Amino acid sequence: MHVRVSEGPTTEVSPQVILVHGLVVSGRYMLPTLRHLAPSCKVYAPDLPGFGRSEKPPRVLDVAALSDALARWMGAVGLGSAALVGNSLGCQIVADLAARHPELVGWIVLQGPTMDPRARSVPRQMARILLDAPREPSSLLPIQLRDYLAAGPRRAWRTFVYALEDRIEDNLPRVEMPALVVRGSRDPICPQRWAEEVAGLLPRGRLVVVPGAAHTLNFGAPTEFAGLIRGFLDEGREG
Repeated sequence: MHVRVSEGPTTEVSPQVILVHGLVVSGRYMLPTLRHLAPSCKVYAPDLPGFGRSEKPPRVLDVAALSDALARWMGAVGLGSAALVGNSLGCQIVADLAARHPELVGWIVLQGPTMDPRARSVPRQMARILLDAPREPSSLLPIQLRDYLAAGPRRAWRTFVYALEDRIEDNLPRVEMPALVVRGSRDPICPQRWAEEVAGLLPRGRLVVVPGAAHTLNFGAPTEFAGLIRGFLDEGREG
């Protein structure tokens, strides 16, 4: 697994944050948020197996297998009780890992979580993705295209199908650690109703909405997003 690592603080009290990317893309589009968090946190932005610069396993991994790979990597590098921050499909991976490997997770942040059960079909999800595309910064498109080519159409499509099959709503009630759900007010992929349901299913969850933002706050609104993450972690450590 290829991982981008910040040069942030490494003291025992500084939190460790793992940024988990979404469908087809890699940790590359997490870099704006990584840079904003780096002065106060040690931050990691891995490319999950099959994506970005990481090795491409012959078998396309489903959500649980991607979660297990992330958990094994955390164990290999000695990360425990870290804060996991996911965007889009990354939220499904984070929720799965937090439900099955709670010893590795101290906090979770779910930004633009998928999949909304009321739109769990290819046509509905594609319609939402197309609606979101013009709302994102134009500089995101070259990154998405590069990462799509690195993953390949077969892996991209099969991972999309696995994401549709994954029922994040079954994992959320099992996530006992503090959880923050973040939604951009202009995000059509994660509508307000679904974001509220996600926060309600989490035993210790709450929702924050960022005005004017679309689906990828980690790239399009990193200053605001990083500020929310820092505030959430500071609050948790003080508590």
